[in-house]
Amino acid sequence: MTTKVEAVWMTAICRIGCIACRVMGRRGVPGMVHHLLSPGKRRRGNLFTICLCWLHHASGVCGEGIVSRHPWKKKFEARYGTEAKLLRLTKKLVNESR
Repeated sequence: MTTKVEAVWMTAICRIGCIACRVMGRRGVPGMVHHLLSPGKRRRGNLFTICLCWLHHASGVCGEGIVSRHPWKKKFEARYGTEAKLLRLTKKLVNESR
């Protein structure tokens, strides 16, 4: 069950748009919620999420212009930053938008 705080967070990150696109200089690209995983590969919860567009989230693309998080996590992080770094940037942008 999603709490009100979690719902507000997930709405806010989707308003910002895909964080990987933003790192590449494209703002406001619509996306979906991506849950960060713990070292044991379990979801960390709804407050540990970033927004990724379909291409950056689950398209499976790995090329010059786009690297998809699934299944290319290491290459994705090499190009756009670690998920922890992207979460910190997301938090900063959400705070600035309030």
